Amino acid sequence: MISTTKQIKKINTDLIDITEYFRLDSNRKIDPIKRSKLGQFMTCGSVAKFMASLFNSIEDDIYLLDAGAAVGSLTAAFLQEACNRKIKPKVINSICYEIDDLLIEYLQDTLKESKRYCDVRGIKVNYEIFQEDFITSACQIIKPGLFTQRRSQSFTHAILNPPYMKILSSSSYRRLLSQIGIETSNLYTGFLAMAIKLLRPGGEIVAIVPRSFCNGTYFKSFRNFLYSEVSFKHIHVFESRMKAFKEDEVLQENIIFHAVKRDKKGQVHISSSGGPDFADMTQRIVSYEKVIKADDPNKFIYIATSELDQSIIDRISTFNHTLEDLNIEVSTGPVVDFRMRDFLRTEICSKSVPLLYPLHFEKHNLVWPKNSKKPNAIQITSKTRKWLWANSGHFTITKRFTTKEERKRIVANVYNSSLPGELIGFENHLNVFHHGREGISKNVSFGLTIYLNSTLVDNYFRLFSGHTQVNASDLKIIPYPSLETLKRLAGKVKNNKIPDQEEIDSLINQETNSMASQVSIDPIKAKRKIEEAFNILKELGLPKGQHNERSALTLLAILNLKPNGKWRKIEKPLMGITPIIDWCREFYGKEYAPNTRETFRKQTMHQFVDAGIALYNPDNLNRPVNSPKACYQISTEAFEVIVTYGTSKWNITLSSFLKQQKTLVQRYAMEREMKGLVVVN
Repeated sequence: MISTTKQIKKINTDLIDITEYFRLDSNRKIDPIKRSKLGQFMTCGSVAKFMASLFNSIEDDIYLLDAGAAVGSLTAAFLQEACNRKIKPKVINSICYEIDDLLIEYLQDTLKESKRYCDVRGIKVNYEIFQEDFITSACQIIKPGLFTQRRSQSFTHAILNPPYMKILSSSSYRRLLSQIGIETSNLYTGFLAMAIKLLRPGGEIVAIVPRSFCNGTYFKSFRNFLYSEVSFKHIHVFESRMKAFKEDEVLQENIIFHAVKRDKKGQVHISSSGGPDFADMTQRIVSYEKVIKADDPNKFIYIATSELDQSIIDRISTFNHTLEDLNIEVSTGPVVDFRMRDFLRTEICSKSVPLLYPLHFEKHNLVWPKNSKKPNAIQITSKTRKWLWANSGHFTITKRFTTKEERKRIVANVYNSSLPGELIGFENHLNVFHHGREGISKNVSFGLTIYLNSTLVDNYFRLFSGHTQVNASDLKIIPYPSLETLKRLAGKVKNNKIPDQEEIDSLINQETNSMASQVSIDPIKAKRKIEEAFNILKELGLPKGQHNERSALTLLAILNLKPNGKWRKIEKPLMGITPIIDWCREFYGKEYAPNTRETFRKQTMHQFVDAGIALYNPDNLNRPVNSPKACYQISTEAFEVIVTYGTSKWNITLSSFLKQQKTLVQRYAMEREMKGLVVVN
């Protein structure tokens, strides 16, 4: 074997460094097809270390479960965390499950080195590896069969990165899980359920998993199981969809959660970071009711990482109707074109009817027929008729997939049955709001379309959904206004034209303000300001490393531009790093962890200064680098550009600034050099 442990002679070597070598080395050797089939993506060292730190108590005799252990990164991180605690356990009994032959060899080396590491720190480690399927094994432990012997096994702690893989209703996994009362469609939730069942009351679990279980009908049964069995203590969100497993090209949005079995439901710590280095981590503590509402039959899990996000959830909660209440249905367009290829037509004829695709809707206008690769009509036959609907009434239509040009996830349109024919075809990439496969009233359809096009709904959907496409099942669980409110919104429509975005958001804001108590932060205005600041940074030529919310908020802070403010009224305050972080919390509801100060300094302000956007200690160039009075200020040249944002002068002033930026940066650098100062890197 590779036995790299022979090369590791120092007992004090960081266990996480060792497992990182094993992880990267094994990743090189594993067949990508096999890895994809097993659905296993290994945890990087920084994430493993963070996960281990979340456990409340690691004392007395520990019985640790690591199901799908891979090279043992999570177990090693747990053991290292145990060694670093003030109160250490006496014995740790570790059970690892892994089925891959190659990974087993690495796992054995990890556990051997981990045992040596713990021995010299006074912790006895016993470990056992089971090279068998965890689901099958766990089911036999929980509910042994007639010819199987019960293996007495329960755990005080579990740390998991389970495999991500859909399981068919006909699979053996589905049957085994169903036998012990677990109904789920994905292997990762099966792993979680089994691990929780094997935990003792009061036992703790920390897991990194896709966010998809938090909502949707497929995971309703699993969420009910979670609610009855465990209490969440900490939930961490990765803001970037791919960074948690960047080497493996995992596209799911991932979260880490810490929960305790059958413990009281108290407060929940919610944190977030852009990636696995946790350098820009935000944090907040909320009541359990903010995460899972006790009276919610679906037990949706709401993860608002900031007060700004929470205000979005609170505002949309003022709309408390379901589509069923409104007597409206939403369905995926029934025409699957590749199955009806023989009946598709470029032009309409006497025996065909219009067929609508997403491309037939442009900026809330119907463009039909359209010269493109897609057909415009479908022939009426005995095979196609059942997929066609009555061409009457008004339909609200959303696209399941939005294009790069469309900044919002949910894009809604009205189709008023104005095309020829008694029937109409809706292609499968559309979602259609209807009643009994016929249109709804004009007022309700227009009101519904305005509501769905609002920034509030779009932001809520992004918080709520862990994927990019918009399915009919997603639209069913969004809260909706009453029929009266929808009709009132429709009353603002003139000449059958959907209002522009600003007017839509103003209309929805009026409705939420009239129904809800005053919220300190207007989430729509705040989000828009952050987005505008983000765009300004890109236009000013900042590198991609500063194309993020942290840098956008920093720019807003050093301009003292609050959500209700105007760009033409920006200011030039002197601000230090801590005041900037405090300002972000107070005015935009984003609370950054105390240890992010250096991230603000090194990964945002340093680049602002280098780009000539901000000045360092402009009030006192002789101030020592480590002075608590160190501060920053927007440069005069950048100020004069930014104050024109959104006006006809913007492009002219921006162009002028970019032309002189290099000279400007050199001048500022020379001034600092003359004073013998260096900006902290």
